[in-house]
Amino acid sequence: MNEMRAEDRKFLKELNAGTYALVLLSVVSRAGEPTYGYQIAKLIDAGGADVPMMKQGALYPVLRSLEKMGLLESTIEPSVTGPPRRYYRITEEGRGALERWSSIWRANKSFVDSVLKGTHHEE
Repeated sequence: MNEMRAEDRKFLKELNAGTYALVLLSVVSRAGEPTYGYQIAKLIDAGGADVPMMKQGALYPVLRSLEKMGLLESTIEPSVTGPPRRYYRITEEGRGALERWSSIWRANKSFVDSVLKGTHHEE
């Protein structure tokens, strides 16, 4: 990817702010079992994007924020290969948020796509 201009970085930062939360809730929900940060990053990378859209450094602050909101909960467990790991799982409140946010995402995506394609008509 070419060098990003300052305005491109600003746009991407603003665009990603809510997207990261939605992606993390979805990944943790689909994991089926409590999972830790590095596993979550690998699941996101396995999504097939040519360019990683989420830097691993952004992952942990968003996970902590989602936990503070009660959408995720975590436990710390010892690891045989290093320091203890924090495992995350989605809460019932998180599942509700995931459903609502997914709906909002689809509506926004549809709107933006129609505007970009020139097929959006205001009433």
